Amino acid sequence: MRKGYSKASLFLASQAVTLLGSSIVQFAIIWYVTLETTSGGWVALLSAAAYIPQFLISFFSGVWADRYPRKFLIIAADGAIAAATLALVLLLPQISQNETIYIALVVISVIRSLGTGIHTPAVNATVPQLVAEENLMKFNGINATVQSVVQFAAPAIAGSILTWGSFRGALMVDVVTAMVGIGLLSAIVIPFEERTETAPVFAEMQEGIRYAAKERFLGKLIMLFGLFIFLCVPAGFLATLFVSRYYGDTYFHMTLVEVIGFLGMMAGGLLISTWGGFKRHTKTLLVGMVSFGLLAILMGLANNFYMYLVLMAVYGVALTMVQTASTTLLQENSTPEMSGRVFGLFGAAYSGFLPIGMVVFGLLADRTSMRLLMVISGGLLILMAIVAYLDKAFYRHGFN
Repeated sequence: MRKGYSKASLFLASQAVTLLGSSIVQFAIIWYVTLETTSGGWVALLSAAAYIPQFLISFFSGVWADRYPRKFLIIAADGAIAAATLALVLLLPQISQNETIYIALVVISVIRSLGTGIHTPAVNATVPQLVAEENLMKFNGINATVQSVVQFAAPAIAGSILTWGSFRGALMVDVVTAMVGIGLLSAIVIPFEERTETAPVFAEMQEGIRYAAKERFLGKLIMLFGLFIFLCVPAGFLATLFVSRYYGDTYFHMTLVEVIGFLGMMAGGLLISTWGGFKRHTKTLLVGMVSFGLLAILMGLANNFYMYLVLMAVYGVALTMVQTASTTLLQENSTPEMSGRVFGLFGAAYSGFLPIGMVVFGLLADRTSMRLLMVISGGLLILMAIVAYLDKAFYRHGFN
């Protein structure tokens, strides 16, 4: 990883620090509202506030990532989130009614979601500027490992702060980590070539959509990833609900599932960072999808909790393979002047398909067997991978 090795490492560190703070606060907000209200309505509203604004802003933020300095966009997004969080910290003592506090938390969740929607495309489009193309897969594997470690640690830190400290103290963590992350990022020089001519934002947004449609591999990959996220919901995002129904509804069972899942993702990141994936990166993607589908089926059929946990760990590896390969393929196959818009569409696919999947499969889970849902979704994932493999134009891409 010779190209900009120190820059890439510093960039990775800056993003890890800000992610840690954001993850801690996200857990703290959800847990606080859940415990204080025990209301599914407020939790659902928070979930909508966390994803819908990100989905909507991603179409615009992709254009901005191609038009403006990406370093500035990342710092501005992190700074705006930290400022809004600090305002909430200062405002909380002045609010006496619980319902007003919950409304304020929904508003802050919307701001955080908008910031994430601006931040993510800019970060993904920046990586190829700091890392040589032949090292992108390994770097993304390292990044996946770091993110998994952060997400593994965040619930424990959030729980400790809420137990021994206060909710306001948990919110302040995001302010501090944002300042540290922005400081680290400020020390990095990221090249930016100013464009002499720019069209209206909507015109450039449409240009990005047309580009992804014209470069058929990119359009197919974004749609494939979105459908993958949608079909991941039963085995992945509803895992704690599945465990509570079939194995035990204690905190021990649910915590163990989350821990094992993150450990599997960490292992997957380490695997990719050392191995680098198959020479043809589409093969890494499709093998990951088939593996995930098989694991979803086996997890749905498993009758032993500890066997389920073993499968969950391997599932984490497969998930990381798919996410890392998808990101790398987009970085390798999109032109620098269009990569922001491509990753804007990529982010929209994630933040759009995930809540749709949660609603669809969440409602189905109350009407049919979750085991059946996992088997069917796993089978559909395998079928999707086979269709993509048979599409030779798709499979031949990603030959590194």
